[in-house]
Amino acid sequence: MEKEIEYLKKYYKGDIKDAIKRLQNNEPVQYIVGDVDFYGYTLDVDKNVLIPRRETEELVEYVIKYAKRLNKPSIIDVGTGTGAIAIALSKELNLPVYASDISPKAIEVARKNVEKTDSKVSLLLGDMLKPYIDKNIKVDILVSNPPYIREDEKIEKIVKDNEPEIALYAPNNGLFYYEEILKKYGNLFVSVVYFISNCFKFIRSIRKRSTLWQKSTTRTTATSACSRTRPWPSSAMAPQAPPLPWT
Repeated sequence: MEKEIEYLKKYYKGDIKDAIKRLQNNEPVQYIVGDVDFYGYTLDVDKNVLIPRRETEELVEYVIKYAKRLNKPSIIDVGTGTGAIAIALSKELNLPVYASDISPKAIEVARKNVEKTDSKVSLLLGDMLKPYIDKNIKVDILVSNPPYIREDEKIEKIVKDNEPEIALYAPNNGLFYYEEILKKYGNLFVSVVYFISNCFKFIRSIRKRSTLWQKSTTRTTATSACSRTRPWPSSAMAPQAPPLPWT
């Protein structure tokens, strides 16, 4: 816990004794500090949103590389949470990006982050692809980090006790949100779909189990590890992606 305390001393702006007490009560340092660095941008984070993971930064790298081959592509981020993916893409590509979430509280966190980073992100409240379909938004690149944990899956206590269930669990053996996207993305004329998970093994498992994925003609991609700008206080406190549903 020594490294975590040093991290709090460096970044926490309130009473350090209160912060240490919260740390001892198994609260993630990111929620205690109230922000997290993602792709070089400092973003607000609280218990209404999932803590951005390291591998999500690599997703951003993939999308940036692909997007640069297109002429001002239209990009959407489904299930944006903090707005991390959309903000990083908007800033790095200097493009407008749409981002959506079903949670009004998550949208409020994302709105604060959009304002503090001065990014060109338009936020939409709604379930999965519905806001885009309703507004007839045509999309070149769809990015998503959907919930994928089985509802009966045991996950790390620090994650279970602190992070929003709506951002973690998915019906249908963890496949529900992936398949919802695969069912409806055709309405947006999407040319590429980027999913993010904790490793390729998980995506391979979904591909085998999802007949919709197997039938899809749209390019799909997943990513794994990546880097950070502000160091995690320790590997123990870095928010780990929840365990694989199928291993």
